[in-house]
Formats: sequence, C-alpha cells, structure tokens
Amino acid sequence: MIAGFGLIILSNLISIYSIDFVGKAIDDIEKILTGFGTGEVTDMSIVKRGLLYAALMFIGLKLLSGLLTVGVRLMIIATSRHIEYDLKNDIYDHYQKLSLSFYKKNKTGDLMNRITEDVAFVRQYLGPGIMYPINLISTATILLVFMIDIDWKLTLYTLGPLPILSFLIYKVASTINKKSKSVQEQQSHISSIVQDTFSGIRVIKSFNTETTTEDNYEKEAAEYEKRALSLAQTEAYFGPLMILIVGVSNLLILYMGGVRYYEGKLSIGVVAQYFMYLNMLIWPFTALGWVTMLVQRAEASMFRINEFLKEKPEIENQIEKETPIQGKIEFRNVSFIYENTGIEALKNVSFTVEKGKSLAIMGRTGSGKSTIALLLARLLQPSSGEIFIDDVPYENLNLNSLRDAIGFVPQEAFLFSDTIAHNILFGVNDSEKGQSDAEKYAQKAAVHNNIMGFKERYETILGERGVTLSGGQKQRISIARALIKEPEILVFDDSLSAVDTETEEEILQNLQSELNQKTTLIITHRISSAKNADYILVLDNGRIAEFGKHSELVSKEGVYFSLVQKQLVELD
Repeated sequence: MIAGFGLIILSNLISIYSIDFVGKAIDDIEKILTGFGTGEVTDMSIVKRGLLYAALMFIGLKLLSGLLTVGVRLMIIATSRHIEYDLKNDIYDHYQKLSLSFYKKNKTGDLMNRITEDVAFVRQYLGPGIMYPINLISTATILLVFMIDIDWKLTLYTLGPLPILSFLIYKVASTINKKSKSVQEQQSHISSIVQDTFSGIRVIKSFNTETTTEDNYEKEAAEYEKRALSLAQTEAYFGPLMILIVGVSNLLILYMGGVRYYEGKLSIGVVAQYFMYLNMLIWPFTALGWVTMLVQRAEASMFRINEFLKEKPEIENQIEKETPIQGKIEFRNVSFIYENTGIEALKNVSFTVEKGKSLAIMGRTGSGKSTIALLLARLLQPSSGEIFIDDVPYENLNLNSLRDAIGFVPQEAFLFSDTIAHNILFGVNDSEKGQSDAEKYAQKAAVHNNIMGFKERYETILGERGVTLSGGQKQRISIARALIKEPEILVFDDSLSAVDTETEEEILQNLQSELNQKTTLIITHRISSAKNADYILVLDNGRIAEFGKHSELVSKEGVYFSLVQKQLVELD
C-alpha cells in the first residue's frame, strides 16, 4: 500500500507537469498566428521543432503517468483483494468453530451477507476508498502549488465551486446509499420468498396454493419496483449536477482568464492549462462524495463482521495433542438447558456404556434423546454434570480426536449437492478410501441396490439437501457415511425412522458385526431397533425412567412395557 501511495504521488506529479508543455505549445501557436503580421516570427522551423518537442514530451509523460497508474492499481487494488481473501477465510474459519447455539440464534441469510456483501464493502474501502482520497489530496496539493505559482486569483476562481460540488454529490450519494440498502433488503426478501417457494413446491402444489403464492410474490415484486424506481430517480440527478458545477467552474475560468489575458498578466496557453487542471480535479472531487459513502458502509460492515469475530465459541479444543479413543462412555449427573428456549432437556442423567456394548435410548418426543447424542459429540456442553470417555473427562480430550472417533447419523439426514460417492466418503480422506469402500458400506446400509438403479449410479449428483432421494434412502446413505469412518463409537439418532420394518431388520443384521465391535448408541422410537441392544435407557421428560435389558424391562411392566404393548397393538 505504501508503494501504491508513492506511485500515486509520482503519477500525479508527472501528469500535472505534462500540462505545462500543452500551455507552451498553445503559446507557440499564438506566436505563429500573430507573428507573421508583425514580423516577430522569422524562422518557422524553430517554432515547428518547439511544437514537436512539446507534443512528444506531453505524450511521453502521459504514457509514463499511465504506466504508473497501472502500478498503483496493481499495488493497492491487488492488496485489497488479498485482504478480502484473508478476511473471508478468517470469517469462514471462525464460523466452523462457533457452537450450535450460535447458529440457532442467527439466520443463515445474515451469516451469508457478512461473509459476502460486508466483506466486499470493507474491500472497497481498503482499495478505492483509500486510493481515491490519496489521489485527491496529492493531485490537489501538487496542482495548488503549480496554479498558485502561476496566478492565485485564477486559482481561487477555478477551485471555488469544487467543494460545493463535492458536498452536493455527498448528499446525493447518501440518499442513493439509503435507497440502495432499501432495494437490497427487498431483493433479499424476494430471494427468501423464491427460495421457500422452490423448497416447498410439493406442499404448494398439494395444497393448490399456486395462485396465492403468485399473488404474494407479485406484491413483493411491486414493492421492489417502487423502491428501484425511487433509486433510479435519485441517481438521475447525479450526472446533471456534476455537469452544472463543472460548467460553472469552466465559465469562471473563461471569464477570469479572459480578464487576466486582456490585462496582459496571463498568456492564452496558461488559460488553457487551467481548463486542463480543472478537468484533472473533477473526478477526484466527484469521487470524494462516493468515497465518504464507501467509508460509512465499510465502517458499518466491519462492525458487523467484528460482532461475529468477537463471538467466542462455547466449545474449544483445549488439548493440542491427539488423544486415542477406546469407546467407553459415562454420563455422570448430566443436565442440560437450552439457552435460547430455557427448556431443561436433561435432568441428572447418569449411565455407563462399556467399550463394545450397545445402548438403546427411548422416550417420547422432547424427552431429551437427541440432546444426549449432541452432548456426546461435544456439539453441546453440559449445563452441569460430567461426561467421561475412557474414564477421562471429555474436556481433557483432543476435540478433533473425539469427533473423529464418533460415527454420527443425525436425526435429519443432511446430504450435500454432490455425487452419492462423495457424500458417503465425506468423513474420510479420499486418499484413504475410494468408491469400492463406498459400495461396501452402502451394501451394509442396504442402499446399494437403490443406487445401482440410478442412471449414473454412484456418480449421481444429488439435488439440494438430497431432495432427489426418498427419506429412507437419505437415512441409509447417512448410515453408510458414518460406517465408512470405522469409528470407535456409533450414534444412530432415530436414523431408521423413514424405512419399513423389513428394511430395518436387514440393516440391523448387516450391521451386527459392526455393532459387536463398537460402542453403539441407538436413539429410536421402535422396539424392533432397541430390543437387541445390550441395555435400554428410557427417558421421560429429561429424566431416566427405566434402565436395563429388554427382558428385565418387560418383566417390570413399566414405561418400556407400555411402549412394547402399544407397538404390538399398532402392528396388529
């Protein structure tokens, strides 16, 4: 940037100095036109050489100034792009570290705007927003020295209207800025409506609400049109305003320059130079109002960016060294309260799962089953109590090692807009495993035959969030994705709810060898998924209602027994 500032000053100095040769050339032409009559010009060859010299010097200096201007942009604009690159990476990296509670409190659209539009506004300030003020200051300073040295009165007339121009442009630019934000907000609103419409097109069609949806969109589009027209009307003042002020400045140069020329205090070449000096100042002064607006927007944007960068993740990796995980799990008096709702999801929950054993967790909706899975993966932190992995408090384990050791199949199967193969291989390095491994674990998850039925098979590109697949297919691909990691701990969070009992039985049989070797948590509503687990934990309103083996809990004829009875009735 410092190199760029130096090039700006040098470029402006050369460019302004070149105008002096234009003035000399015009004075020489005046001598030619008046000299023949008076006999002052006797040798035309000398005059022609002078004109040629002036022309070549002017062109040469302008070319040099142009090359320096290219250098300015390569230095300052390129630097701002590097800063933009670093800032986007810093924000994105910080987003990865922030906890789940942060994402529950903030909208995705707002997060997207801060890493795109806000960073772009900061980049504009660090590029043009710095370059143009330096350009104005250096140009105005050098020109003032040149112009005052020639004639201070004409300088005053020339520069007088320019501050007024800058102020008026600032006012217009501020209004344009406000209206631009209003247009952008409405555009974002329309984008959200369109996104919701496309995502929920099945619901819209099934409820036959296409006309209502279209009417709502039309209203929002009309509001956008209104705001956009208002912005266009304000922008229409910009050009004429600039032409008016510049025209007034030109008239003042013409008048005052003519007076000074008539008095014999200035030559015609110097008056011409002043016209060129004015043209050099027009853009820097015009840009000043725009730059002021840029600074305001960049300040607001950087404030918004810093809001997130200052946000501390609730869960941080305290142990740099990798820690091996065997798979024993212990919850000791664990409670958890969701900060955004105040709901106490778990209340003094304690249980132990030995390495290689399985635990099924059952209970009604909202009883805290999924919260246990999220706490185990340290996606949430207990409000009170402790969680131990291999008899070590899991805060004392390397966070990456812990999560690498867990194969997590979430309740809502999320698939990326990529190939099926890449979705299955998502959790492993491509160098470690390939498509043959993806096929192996897809077979275990009972989804291989479905994939082979697709035209592109494992190279099939999935739609957004895996919309091209059924719910059961998405869940089974998620299971394959968890298994291919070959983790020490497997967590199935109601991950067979979208498949029929026959497919469920096939998957459980295929996974039996996996389940016998790994510590497994099966969160489910189905007795068929839970009955073969080593232990069953039944939650009721965040508390442990029952804990034991299938046969023990059935014989107790308690909460678990009532669930068995209900599901048997449903099957009948």
